[in-house]
Amino acid sequence: MRRNLLPVFSLLVGTLFLFFGNGLHSLLLPLRGTAEGYSTTTLGLLGTSWSTGFVAGCFLAPIVVRRIGHVRAFSGFLSLTAIIALLTGILIEPTAWIALRALTGFASAGTSMIIESWLNERVDNKNRGVIFSTYIMITLAGVVGGQMMVASGDIHTTVLFMIVGILYCVAMLPTTLSTAASPQPLKSVRLDVIALYRNSPIAFVGMVLIGIANGAFGTLGAVFGAKANLSSGHVALMMSLAIAAGALIQIPTGRLSDRMDRRLVLATLAGIGALSGWVLALFQPSNVMVLLAIVSLYGASANALYPLAAAHANDHASPENYVKVSGGLLLLYGLGTVIGPTLGGPVMAAFGPYALFAITSLAHVAITIYAVFRSRMRAPVPTADRDAYIPLGHITVKTPESFNLSPLAGGSTEEGQGGDRHGKGKEEKAA
Repeated sequence: MRRNLLPVFSLLVGTLFLFFGNGLHSLLLPLRGTAEGYSTTTLGLLGTSWSTGFVAGCFLAPIVVRRIGHVRAFSGFLSLTAIIALLTGILIEPTAWIALRALTGFASAGTSMIIESWLNERVDNKNRGVIFSTYIMITLAGVVGGQMMVASGDIHTTVLFMIVGILYCVAMLPTTLSTAASPQPLKSVRLDVIALYRNSPIAFVGMVLIGIANGAFGTLGAVFGAKANLSSGHVALMMSLAIAAGALIQIPTGRLSDRMDRRLVLATLAGIGALSGWVLALFQPSNVMVLLAIVSLYGASANALYPLAAAHANDHASPENYVKVSGGLLLLYGLGTVIGPTLGGPVMAAFGPYALFAITSLAHVAITIYAVFRSRMRAPVPTADRDAYIPLGHITVKTPESFNLSPLAGGSTEEGQGGDRHGKGKEEKAA
C-alpha cells in the first residue's frame, strides 16, 4: 500500500489541507451570518450560490485548464479561493458573501477536478482501489476536521477566516512545487438527460431529490443548530456526526444492496431519513444528546443515498458509459443542491428552524414512494451481474473527474467498442 501511495503522497497532503479549508469555511459562514442577524433566506442563498458556481465550474473549468495548464490553473483557482475566504472575513455583508460563494464554488470545482485528474494519471488497475479509497478518506477527514476547527476559535473575529486562507495557501504548495508531469487535459462534461433517464429513472429522479435534501441540510444545518441554541462546538459536532455516520453506514449498506434489490434498500434508507426528519420537525428535542443522536441517524440514512442510487444506475450502464453516467448523475445532484437551500431558507424563516427537516423529509418521502413504484415496474439486475457498490464519501465535494478514479472505471472499454456488460441490449434493461 505504501508503494502505491508514495507517488501521490504530496498531492494527497495538499488535498487534505484543501478540504480542511473547505470544511471550516463552509461551516464558519452560516454561523457568522447567523450571529450577524442574516435571514435564513439569505443564508440559504449562500448554499444556492456555491452549488451554482460548482456546477458551472464542472462545465467551464476544463476550458480554463486547457488554456493555461494544470499547474497554473490549480494555483489560480486556489489563490482565488484563499482571497475570497479572506474577503468574507473583511466584508461582512450578505450580498457580497452570496456573490463570493459563487466564485468559491466555481474555484472548488476547478481545484477538485485537477486533483482528481492528477491522481487518475498515477493509477492503474492494480492500485486504483487503494488510491480511490484513500482519496475518499482524505476528503472525509478534511471536511470533518475543518468543521471541528470552528470549536477552537471565535466566530465573531477574523481569525478563523485567516486560518481558512492559510489552509488554502498550504494546499497549493505540494502540487505547485512538484516536478511531476502534468496530467492529460480535462474532458468536457456532457449531460445527456434523456439517456440518463432511460438508463435508470429512479437514479435520475432520486439524484435531484437527494440533492434537494442534502443541499438544504448541508447549507442550513449550521443555521438550524445556531437557532436551536446549540454552541458553535455542538454545531460543528452535529454536522461532523452527520457526515461520519453517513460514511460508516455505506459499507454495510453496500453489502446489503449487493444481495437484494437496491431500490428497496434505497426506499428503506430514505424512509428512515424521512422519519428522523419528521421526529425533529414535530417534537423539536431540546436535549443536546437526543438532538445529536437523531441528527446522526438522519445523516447516516441521508448521506448513504447517493452512492446507492449511483450503484443502481451503474448496474444498468455499459462499462464504457460508467464515467459519463456517473458524471451526469452528479450534475443532477448539483441541480438539487441549488434547489434545496433556495427552498429551505424561506421555509425556515416562516416556520422556524426545525422546519428545515420538513423540507428534507418531503424529499425523502418522494424517494421512498418512487423507489417502491419503480421496483414494481421491472425486475432487479441479477446479483451475479451487478457492479460492486463503491462508497463515495462526502459527495458534495466530488466532480465528474473523480469517477475516472473509481475501481469501476478500470474495467471500462473505449466508448463505442465495449458492449453491454451483461451481454444484453439496453432495451431489455432500461425502464
